[in-house]
Amino acid sequence: MIEIWLNPACSRCRTAVSEVEAAGLGFTVRRYLEDPPTAAELEEVLDRLGLEPWDVARTQEPAARELGLRSLPRDAGHRADWIRHLVENPGLIQRPIVTASDGTTVVGRDPESLQRVIAAEAGADG
Repeated sequence: MIEIWLNPACSRCRTAVSEVEAAGLGFTVRRYLEDPPTAAELEEVLDRLGLEPWDVARTQEPAARELGLRSLPRDAGHRADWIRHLVENPGLIQRPIVTASDGTTVVGRDPESLQRVIAAEAGADG
């Protein structure tokens, strides 16, 4: 089953839900603003994405500016700081994050990414 981390106010999140529904696939929704990921959950998602926390950070948001994220070094020595900021401020996490049951995970901001996870899930369903 697909899991979609989303903000219901986000048009790209709504598009992701619509695309998964149109594909006839089962999914669960995690409203990550109301149910923020733990540091371990975020690290697991980042590992599946093959990305670093700064790659999924919405650094243009006012909260990011207040936290000084744009000037926070993007290196292994500051990775835990990035994770902490994203967990404490989940609105700064890029969305939607879509995961198929086989672990294929994408930031579903474009049709190609969404199709990758839909194809992975369709293949898993048989």
